[in-house]
Amino acid sequence: MQCVSPRFPLRTSEGSPSFALGSVKAIGAIVRLSQLASTCLLACLPGILDAQLPLAPVAKSGQTVTPAFEGWYRNPDGTFSISFGYYNRNADEVIEIPVGSDNFIAPGDSNQGQPTRFEARRHWGVFAVKVPANFGTNKLTWTLKVRGETFAIPASLHVDWEIDALAGEAGTGNTPPVLKLSSGGPTAQGPGGAMAGPLTIAVGQPLTLSIWATDDGRGSGSVAGGGRAQVALAWFKHQGPGNVTFSTAAPKPAAGDGLATTTATFDKAGTYILRVRANDSGVSGAGHAQCCWTNGFVRVTVK
Repeated sequence: MQCVSPRFPLRTSEGSPSFALGSVKAIGAIVRLSQLASTCLLACLPGILDAQLPLAPVAKSGQTVTPAFEGWYRNPDGTFSISFGYYNRNADEVIEIPVGSDNFIAPGDSNQGQPTRFEARRHWGVFAVKVPANFGTNKLTWTLKVRGETFAIPASLHVDWEIDALAGEAGTGNTPPVLKLSSGGPTAQGPGGAMAGPLTIAVGQPLTLSIWATDDGRGSGSVAGGGRAQVALAWFKHQGPGNVTFSTAAPKPAAGDGLATTTATFDKAGTYILRVRANDSGVSGAGHAQCCWTNGFVRVTVK
């Protein structure tokens, strides 16, 4: 039995999953979907019972990971970006699922930039798939298979799922940090971010990573920011066969140009993608609006 994640607005916190309705229109949607939801609930009940309930203690390991459709946003060139995240139910365990039959996006190339490493708990807007201006009513589905269970989340350009990832947070005008992956390179904003590389390094040798992150300074007024205005950075292994060790996973951007540098060391040869997240407000709290952070991705070939 394949359990497909629900497509009505779903928002979860770092600590526990929860459902939130964003408008009165959602109530009608729930009524219309009630019979279908009941059928899906019964079909998926064994898997649901195995998952953590909101008030249950969080297990350190042994749980599953599910994909999450965050929403879509408009790009300046007329295309659209569909944003995805994930929820790893474990408190500590990191799950690795290589791209292939257990981790794929369809239709199209099975590898459309999704992660293969899933850190513990909820992670918002980890990557985005750009689709053409004429995408229309088509759908993308991200499927994960883990511990004998299959989780699939369909994504579309339905009007109810438009997010303000680039337009800025309502009420404050706060926009995502501006990220550059080279000193003279193009700038990027939002979950789709920018891609650089490939860079080449030998196993066991530190690779220097430099990025430039600046912001509009409005993060301190964000409903999720908690007074924060400075850009915060976090590096992750996004794809790759081995372990990656960062000299610091959270380097601080310099005043002025926002230069931040760290190193990454790899213990196994292969092809990797590293991700850096730049945000100016609390990511977990900003999930209601999907603003304001920017991803950067660096391809690395390790020999």
